[in-house]
Amino acid sequence: MNNIALAARPPSFDVAALRRQFPVLARLVRGKPLAYLDNGASAQRPNAVISAVDDYERHHHANIHRGVHTLSQEATALYEAARDKVMEFIHARSRNEIIFVRGTTEAINLVAQSYARPLLQPGDEILITHLEHHANIVPWQMVCEQTGATLVVAPIDAHGEVHFDAVAALMSPRTRLFACAHVSNALGTVLPVRRLIAAAKARGIVTLIDGAQAVSHMDLDVQELGCDFYAFSSHKMYGPTGVGVLYGREQLLESMPPWQGGGEMILAVTFAKTTYNGLPNKFEAGTPNISGVIGLGAAVDFLQALDRDAARAHETALLEHATAVLRQIPGLRIIGTAAEKAGLVSFVVGGVHPHDLGTILDEDGIAVRTGHHCAMPVMDFFALPATARASFAFYNTFEEIDRLAAGIERARKIFA
Repeated sequence: MNNIALAARPPSFDVAALRRQFPVLARLVRGKPLAYLDNGASAQRPNAVISAVDDYERHHHANIHRGVHTLSQEATALYEAARDKVMEFIHARSRNEIIFVRGTTEAINLVAQSYARPLLQPGDEILITHLEHHANIVPWQMVCEQTGATLVVAPIDAHGEVHFDAVAALMSPRTRLFACAHVSNALGTVLPVRRLIAAAKARGIVTLIDGAQAVSHMDLDVQELGCDFYAFSSHKMYGPTGVGVLYGREQLLESMPPWQGGGEMILAVTFAKTTYNGLPNKFEAGTPNISGVIGLGAAVDFLQALDRDAARAHETALLEHATAVLRQIPGLRIIGTAAEKAGLVSFVVGGVHPHDLGTILDEDGIAVRTGHHCAMPVMDFFALPATARASFAFYNTFEEIDRLAAGIERARKIFA
């Protein structure tokens, strides 16, 4: 693969120095240096995130909001500071618009049950695209079953692209909500979300964007986007698992009933009546994932300290190099060739099942994702049971991609 020219590396971007901040990247897997190319599923944690969680657990752990003692006050301050960091990170208008949830999936379900379910009637429509993750399909199917509404699906083409005109043509007077991914987790396609949000807004349609695959790769300004809801997960952006964010326009969140009942989401409870708390507490019932939220805040700090433009340029160079290298491999077909993609490549290799390929690559210390990627309708469209997916982060290297190509060639020879 040496005849493939390396894409220009951003001169200000020191990948080796960044890698030293991620302890797991120094480990061996099956005696080989780890090449972690499964960042679309979950990115690794830097020392700053690990240390923030460790410091909380060792020195500040207590339940939040309810205690007058020192530890409770410290834990509350750390937790709420993370909310402010997220607000600034995505350029929300108010901290009341930041709701902490378990992840993107819970965020979408919250909107489905608290916003859509009380509103929808038989004959109403929810519009999504064919590219969606199951988490942006199943909650809407459930709401349609509950309300009699109809789920409408905008098509994709053979490149895995969603075209603006095709989606806009399906926005009818019956469309009450439009939900789509910012970036496809299965193919890497970047959707034209700004134009789609604007078209929906012009028709009075509420919008939700699944940003799970976008938030680690792109600068995010929810006010500039103009969406009503935006959902993402901490673990995709170098933070802990089990925590995520629902951004919602404050006016909409104020109008929505609580999704779950319990402690913290109340102001007063009697057996006759409960008075609900205000935002954001109204949607955060019970004891939250305090350490996870604090870790998310540390991940935001970490990302904010990066040269984000240089990081994006490096990820783009990785994608270009991987695409060029993999296209040279006989029998390999890249699935998803949209003109605008984020940092991942899905592919199949003739004669090698993706799961077998993943196992062989693991023997070489290379971690990729294999399967349907929680996007079965995408696999059905391409008439495939599964793909292999290599997804990149700013700490990945060109050498790791060359190792991936060599591992695929080894698999081809084994199954020849």
